[in-house]
Amino acid sequence: MLPTIAWRGRSVVMIDQRKLPALETYVRCRTYIQVAQAIEKMVVRGAPAIGIAAAYGLVLGVMAMGSATGRSLDREFEKVYQRLWRTRPTARNLFWALERMKAAYERSRAAGLRALREALLEEAKAIELEDAETNRAIGRHGQALLRDGWTVLTHCNAGALATAEYGTALGIVRAAVAEGKRIRVFADETRPFLQGARLTVWELDRDGIPVVLITDGMAGWFMRRGEVQAVVVGADRIARNGDTANKIGTYSVAVLARENGVPFYVAAPTSTIDITLADGGGIPIEERNPDEVREAGGKLVTLPHVEVRNPAFDVTPAAYITAIVTERGIHRPPYEKSLKIAGE
Repeated sequence: MLPTIAWRGRSVVMIDQRKLPALETYVRCRTYIQVAQAIEKMVVRGAPAIGIAAAYGLVLGVMAMGSATGRSLDREFEKVYQRLWRTRPTARNLFWALERMKAAYERSRAAGLRALREALLEEAKAIELEDAETNRAIGRHGQALLRDGWTVLTHCNAGALATAEYGTALGIVRAAVAEGKRIRVFADETRPFLQGARLTVWELDRDGIPVVLITDGMAGWFMRRGEVQAVVVGADRIARNGDTANKIGTYSVAVLARENGVPFYVAAPTSTIDITLADGGGIPIEERNPDEVREAGGKLVTLPHVEVRNPAFDVTPAAYITAIVTERGIHRPPYEKSLKIAGE
């Protein structure tokens, strides 16, 4: 299997996550518009992976600029930048990666188009490489939170498919297994896009890690029965106080974990922390196509005219989070202090 995202000869190749697990196929993007559309249509998803894809999309956009210079170059760059910026509003890593690429543009724009293109490509590759290293560091730190013989519940997919490789939440599971711990995973199916059923199960099954698929509504019952010892999830954006946006349904899992005395852990790189937001009230929540709820597998499951709400994310208050794991270590409340240290 290729990486989740790969630069291949002036194009970006992505595994098509919409078609897993039935088909392992790839999409080749040769333009920044195609990259933007792949992000919007969830060919690629997961905050870190979205950021990497956007960085490479910016490279493709600059490579297509011909002989633009000066203000013309700036206008063309801003057009590409803004198109990628608008793809998905919640994932902090998208904006973090684009801001980093823009800084590289500013450093190199006077050196000529050839040097600029090379500089931007190197920056995008660095973002990808650093994400892989970051995920492994998250795994090393986070595995200490899991004990031998535990069952861990996870929601959505925060694995290799959501990142450059290895994963954040699933990176912790993988690292624990590598340490010789016997870990079993309960994977919420994660309606409406079924990232847990389709992607998390697929990843863990390939790794030979025991996984049990459950519906989202079963999580509380298994916690009450004592069959879940920890919850580990990823994140799309974390405010300064620790409030965390993640796939819709995460908040419900956190409330259930608190009620049943189960520790609730968030795994994410420091690039997911949005220091401009004091709390989760300022996190933009993406509303997606209602047909994702009306349909399952392309088949209508309700009345076609029924009103639908489809927020893609919710926000879990920091009070429900036992610890946040980043590449810098394990951070505990008060997060205003521990996450500030992590970001320095």
